[in-house]
Amino acid sequence: MRKWIARLAVLGVALLMAGQGQVAHAQEPAAGKKVLRVGATQAVDSMNPFLAVRLVSTSIHRWMYGFLTVPDSKTLQPSPDLAESWTSSSDGLTWTFKIRQAKWSDGQPITADDAAWTFNKIMTDDAAKTANGPAVENFESVTANGQDLVIKLKAPQASILDNPIPIMPKHVWEKVTDLANYEADTYPTVSSGPYIAVEHKKDQYVKLKANPDYWRGKPKIDELQVIFYDNPQAAIAGLKKGDIDLIGRLAPPEFQAIQNDPNIVAWNNQGRRAAYLEVNPGATTTDNKPVGDGHPALKDVKVRQALHYAIDKQKLAAEVQGGLAKPADGSIVPPMYKDFFWEASGDTKVTYDPAKANKILDDAGYKKGADGVRTMPDGKKKLEFRFTIHADTPIEDKLGEYLTGFFKEIGVTLTTVKLDSSKFSEETGVTGNYDIAISGWSVNPDPEEVLATHLCSRRPTPKGEGGGTESFYCDPTYEKLYQEQLKELDRAKRADLIKQMQERLYTEAPIIAIYYTNDLEGYRKDRITSITSIPEENGLLYGGSGYWPFYTVDTVAAPAGGSASGGGGSNTGLILGVVGGVVVLGLVAFLVTRRRKSAADERE
Repeated sequence: MRKWIARLAVLGVALLMAGQGQVAHAQEPAAGKKVLRVGATQAVDSMNPFLAVRLVSTSIHRWMYGFLTVPDSKTLQPSPDLAESWTSSSDGLTWTFKIRQAKWSDGQPITADDAAWTFNKIMTDDAAKTANGPAVENFESVTANGQDLVIKLKAPQASILDNPIPIMPKHVWEKVTDLANYEADTYPTVSSGPYIAVEHKKDQYVKLKANPDYWRGKPKIDELQVIFYDNPQAAIAGLKKGDIDLIGRLAPPEFQAIQNDPNIVAWNNQGRRAAYLEVNPGATTTDNKPVGDGHPALKDVKVRQALHYAIDKQKLAAEVQGGLAKPADGSIVPPMYKDFFWEASGDTKVTYDPAKANKILDDAGYKKGADGVRTMPDGKKKLEFRFTIHADTPIEDKLGEYLTGFFKEIGVTLTTVKLDSSKFSEETGVTGNYDIAISGWSVNPDPEEVLATHLCSRRPTPKGEGGGTESFYCDPTYEKLYQEQLKELDRAKRADLIKQMQERLYTEAPIIAIYYTNDLEGYRKDRITSITSIPEENGLLYGGSGYWPFYTVDTVAAPAGGSASGGGGSNTGLILGVVGGVVVLGLVAFLVTRRRKSAADERE
């Protein structure tokens, strides 16, 4: 195996020296056609919206399908999409949505029956629950009458207007007999959104064309291509060369590589992602049986709080993230969501204070030994913790180095453990075999789902089936607040309850938010003539929570008989893996294909 990889690496050197390395190609765009090529370092896991969970997949599905509502491009609050209006009963249990008069891309009318079928399919078919099962858990029934869709709830649900489920065409999807194994690879797709998928090559690209019958009107461009790269370095090289026009979700090193390029607009705005540490509070299953091998000291809230005081978040944001992040003095909803963002103040605020952290541990009976490492109060076990990170994420290595130094100052030893993404997800979300782990979440305009990951019910079942926990946290106070916010329809009052939930997480410290990463993106100014972010003021492009940037984008048209690229590179646009100019290390990363970057990276 090693010899085989070595031979391929040598071949890669030859390819790079020849300035080649293109693996997949598509036909040239016709003269006058407007094509946008988006680079992504994460490939689609499924074109089936019932199964897809990766961020790139859900983004593509947003461009293809309509939802009941979409985030308003200015406020991010729910606004009409396929549902042009809605009403609710006084008790908040019955919601009636008026589905607009529009057509599927095959000419069939869109009706409330399409929406009812979609929701009922997820409610009754286990396979259909894969992507968005929790979104219908509170649905009692869903029925249709003409263009009226009626959803009856088991209990009031404030987030009903932020339902994340794309509406599917019943006349197409009801013919699918084995949803769990259906790849949805029949093209062109039948869509209701601004774009229609017309081609997909696994791990290489997805090609979409503008939907001429989209209810808002046809997009400004004719074609949208999403091109999958195996590593960020290759994608950045592709952007510089002109093989792609836009890329998002960059780490600081990649972003810094494009900041001074005269052909590229470097997009740096506040993001919708929070990064935090999962601190194992004593992992249990839904029947409260202990699981895993987490360090017993971390069950003590005093220890978790001491760790929090030992972390210099300002330094992490400045040096690990290169200043491209905001230190987190609150919990997990990032500051771009002003209504729900909470920040600690006064005596509640945890500041970097190693002396205070040491005092907390001293007072709690965790004494330092001759080697400077503390032990449990009974003296039997040292405070030696594991820090679990993803094997393919160098910035997490750097984070681990800083945390190791911080914790050493308070008598705690930290050892980094690197896991591949699937093993990471299993150990931190199901088996509980971790002490401290890195995690994060791309938060939607309504934060209910990320808050729900800390509920008792999200712990794994006795059979070891994962429920989507982010912390193994189970706290009656938090549960009560969650249920209260769920049924509170007054937005201001609900926001206050959500802030109380975040304060509870902050003070109990089953997770420790460390920073809110900026949304780092880039696009070629010689290719993209206009694009509107979401929200429109200082918002996001590829990293946004709606389709608005890709509906509003405009590009230069392809010239007759020439390249559409402004940078003199290939005009095929569809590149996989290694691009000319990328070092051999990039080729090795390509060969050892990164199937799943991280569970946290894939979620919304």
